[in-house]
Formats: sequence, structure tokens, C-alpha cells
Amino acid sequence: MTEPSSPVLPAPAPAPAAAAEPCPRCGAGLTTDPRFAFWCPTCDWNVGPERPEPTRHERAAAARADRLHRELAAGTSPTARREWLLASAAATLVHLSTAALFLGSLALLVAGNTVQRCLGGVLLVFAVVLRPRFGRVPRGEGVLDREQAPALYGLADRVAAEVGAPRVDLIVLDDDFNASFGVVGLRRRTVLTLGLPLWEALDDQQRIALLGHEFGHRVNGDNRRSFWLGTAISTLATWYDLARPGRLHLGVRTLLVRVGEMIADLLLKALAWLLLQAVQLLDGLTSRAGQQAEYLADSLAARTAGTEAARGLLTTLLLRGSAEVALTRARSGGGRGPRIVRRGVRSAETARTDAPNPDLLWERMREHLASIPAVERDRLLRWNTLDRTAVDGSHPPTHLRLALLGHGPEQPAAVRTGPEEAAAVAAEIAPHRARIAAALLAG
Repeated sequence: MTEPSSPVLPAPAPAPAAAAEPCPRCGAGLTTDPRFAFWCPTCDWNVGPERPEPTRHERAAAARADRLHRELAAGTSPTARREWLLASAAATLVHLSTAALFLGSLALLVAGNTVQRCLGGVLLVFAVVLRPRFGRVPRGEGVLDREQAPALYGLADRVAAEVGAPRVDLIVLDDDFNASFGVVGLRRRTVLTLGLPLWEALDDQQRIALLGHEFGHRVNGDNRRSFWLGTAISTLATWYDLARPGRLHLGVRTLLVRVGEMIADLLLKALAWLLLQAVQLLDGLTSRAGQQAEYLADSLAARTAGTEAARGLLTTLLLRGSAEVALTRARSGGGRGPRIVRRGVRSAETARTDAPNPDLLWERMREHLASIPAVERDRLLRWNTLDRTAVDGSHPPTHLRLALLGHGPEQPAAVRTGPEEAAAVAAEIAPHRARIAAALLAG
């Protein structure tokens, strides 16, 4: 496993003063906080879970990510026009195949005999499944319109103006430790989705960095998010999912049927392999542009909220697992209010206080994240450096994103929020905080 080029990490945290026991690999002192995994900061023993050796595709993706980071850190501006042209051509072939499947099925349905019409009906179902999707405009409890949340939309509009993006059409709150920006529907409406667990884990300035990053996806030229390329990738992935072997098992187990199943299984394996190669090829052709766009979104976050806030946002993203631990503890009893115990009587007040307290969830999560020691944060960052399977086509590893932020000068915040605006945003979100917390605690 090759190491990425240096520098990739910020200055390491100081080693713990004492060790629970010596490292079985090098003899140096291990970390001592019993809440977290013991590991060796000297030789990286037990820094992360055992992972299988990266595949050829994963190694190639990691090498591309390292090369792009080196180029950007050196101040060059790599372009991916050739890759974009090849990816667009491949996407065109995918969409033409879907169109041919649809038109062929219609021809069989209109002009074919009974057998051909049955085949046409089957092919039409496949064409419908593989069609490009525009996405649906979200509806439901988590959708906020401008009348419901004028302060939140006002803050989002100021951030959008700073990065040069148009105003967002809809803001959605969900229960994920993440955020996203997309364009959906025939009218191509923009939707900003904010995961409330992540939002609650950030401070006010880091939330502005999050908004700056997500609005940056509207202006950073990420071709993977375009309708043409994005739907082609999803169509190929659907083809692969449909072709995976193991789906065809008939109830009749005669010898002839078993032989037919074996032949069909081999054919499906061959088709699935070819489709997987096509998916990986399209992913490789677009990964450079996608990751470069992600770096640009990070730089827009730093310009909007300041480099320190952008760095804090990326560091918090590494704490997703710790946030889930806090949620699990709260669900098992850490978020419950005081009990009123009466022998033989379970009053309405008892039932109310014995239930999980949604308001405590976010406080407990923030307390848990704030209590994570520097050496555990360093472990998470170190594991992100070593885990070569963590690279995807659109996101560079977090440690490389942090390192690139450190290459440029520290930027001050262009957008800030005052106490009154922050309180107004919190009041608009409050009903959703309680609702989402209650749903998470209920499991």
C-alpha cells in the first residue's frame, strides 16, 4: 500500500502523556482514552479496521486523486477536456441504447406477432426502468419554503450571492449527517438538503462554510452533476444491478432447468463484468473533473466563511461515526428525562417523562463530539490517509482536501451571521429539530 505524497496532514497532535500498554508492533505507548480504539501514533498499529487489499480500480482511483492534489498544490490548473469529451461520448452511447430499446419495444408491440409483442412488453419495462430521471421535487415535513423560513433563506441567499450562484428554490431538512445540492424536476428547480445532525454539530461560521460549499456545486463546473452525464452513470449502474447473477432461480428443479440456469448465470456474469468495466471507465473519465470541482467548492467555502471555518467543517465530517455513537447512547437511555416511579401506577406524567427527550439529543451529540480528544481526531485523519478504498469519483479524501486548504493563505470570512440572525434561523428550524430527533431516538 503506497503512501500519498507529503504533506497530507496538519501538524500531528501531541502524543498522550501515558500509555495503557506498549504497542505490540513497535513497543511505543498506545493511546489511553477507553472510549475510543487504542492505537499507536508511532507505527499506526490498530489505526483502523482491517480492510481487504484495494482492487486495481481502487488503486488507480487513489493514484488519480494523489496526482490531482499534487498538481493543484503546485499551483497548476489541470483541465479535463479530453476526459470530458470521451465521457460525453460514452454517455451519448448509453442514452442512445436506452432510446433504441424503447423504440424497439414499441415497434414489437405495434407490428409484431403475439410472441414478439410479449417480448416488446418486457423490453418496454426495461426501457422504463433505465430511462433518464429528472428527479422529484421533494415534498413532506422536511421541506421549508421561503414563507416558513425567511431567516434561513436570507442567510442562504447571501451565501449564494457571494459565490455567484442563483438563489435556491427549496431547502430540505433530513436526518443524515451530510448535505447536498441538486437540480430536480422538469423545471430544473434547485434543492439544498441539509442534514440536521451535521448542521447541529457545526458552529455558526462552519454552517456558513457548509452553505458556501454546497452552493459552490452550482458554479464549480462539475460535469458529473450535469443531467447528461449524471443520468448516464445511473443508467449504467442500473444495468449492472439488473445483470448481476443470482437473480434467476426457478422453482422447477429438473436437470434441463438447472442446466439452463447455469448457462444463464454464466451469461449474466459476463454481461455484469462488461457493464462493471463500463461503469468504472465512465467513473474514471469523470473523476478528475469531479474532484477538481470538489476542491473548488472547498475554496468557495473558505472564501465565504473563512479558512478556519472551512477547515472545521471538513474535520467535523470525519466525526460521522462518533455522532452515530452519541445517537446510539441517547437511544439506549442517555436522552431520557427523569422518571417518576410509583408502585403499581403508571400515570400519564410517568409515561411522558419516561419517553426519550428529543431536545437532549442534539446537546448530547455536541457534548460527545466536543469531548473527542485530539489523539482520536488524529487517528481518524490518519486512517483517512491510509484507507485507499475511500476515494470515490466525486470526492477526494478528506485529508487531501484539508491539506489543500492549508496551501493557500488564510482567508477571512466574507459572510458572517449575528446573534439575532442565528436565533431567528434556530427558531425556524426548532420544530424540525424536535421531529427529527424524536424519529432518530425511536430508531
